[in-house]
Amino acid sequence: MKHSNPETVLVTGAAGNIGSALTHALCADGRFRVIGVDDLSTGSRHKLPPNDERFRFIKADVNDFGEISAIFLSAPIRWVFHFAAVVGVQRTLANPLKVLRDIDGIRHVLSLSKNGQVNRVFYSSSSEVYGEPVSLPQHELVTPLNSRLPYAIVKNLGEAYFRSYYEEHGLPYTVFRYFNTYGPNQSDDFVIPKLLHAAMLGQPLTIYGDGRQTRTFCYIDDNVETMTRCLIEDHCVNDVMNIGSDVEMSVLDLAHLIKRATGSQSEISHLPPLKEGDMTRRKPDITKMMEILRRPLVPVEEGIARLMAHWKGTHR
Repeated sequence: MKHSNPETVLVTGAAGNIGSALTHALCADGRFRVIGVDDLSTGSRHKLPPNDERFRFIKADVNDFGEISAIFLSAPIRWVFHFAAVVGVQRTLANPLKVLRDIDGIRHVLSLSKNGQVNRVFYSSSSEVYGEPVSLPQHELVTPLNSRLPYAIVKNLGEAYFRSYYEEHGLPYTVFRYFNTYGPNQSDDFVIPKLLHAAMLGQPLTIYGDGRQTRTFCYIDDNVETMTRCLIEDHCVNDVMNIGSDVEMSVLDLAHLIKRATGSQSEISHLPPLKEGDMTRRKPDITKMMEILRRPLVPVEEGIARLMAHWKGTHR
């Protein structure tokens, strides 16, 4: 259904895994038009819709105030999803100063939002704010702040900025803490696409350490539907929400599952453990998410089958 006066949504980091999926979902909803911003340092333009009346892509760096302020001045932005960040364990470990520079982008987005007509800002935080878990499942009110990694520090600081801008300036916010969201647009340096592509090609499946570290895996559709409901139905205003699955699985078990799903004869190869950044366990409390979604999550077996079908379809 086409609406006469669609509202403008700004998505930074739009060419990434979650940003691109959200952009497609919002563009398909007649109530919104989207400005997608990305510097394309890790994202890809092909993940995004073509430019038309519903979508406009702008290559820009949110950490550069001049570039992002010009975008805010170009349209009456009503909603902001700030996803732009350096992501990926290996990438963030290798580029700590670049990670810390993301603080500039957080400040720029918030200062520009408070001065305009923005209704609410949404922030992509991370399960890394929990560090090593002190209790399971990991609840939004329990954040031990025991990680010294720049990525975890920046995400914690970012959350503090969003809360502080609400307290000082009345700018409404929502913080999403993501737990391993996977989907067709995720790059190969993340665990599921990395292992799945290797298995489909008959290559060794490489995992760090003994593979007993656990994670939970959330299919992109579950993530995006939760976020869009928060936007449209006014959920989680001035609050924090875990977004992920609550089904805990070791990385080794994931590798075996992928081997079964693909019928692969690939060997599982163990690399030395990472010195930092590979937390032993992850399992979120997703009570808030499930109250909003109101349906079962996509099981990881089904999500992997969807990825296989997608990749086979794109390589015909």
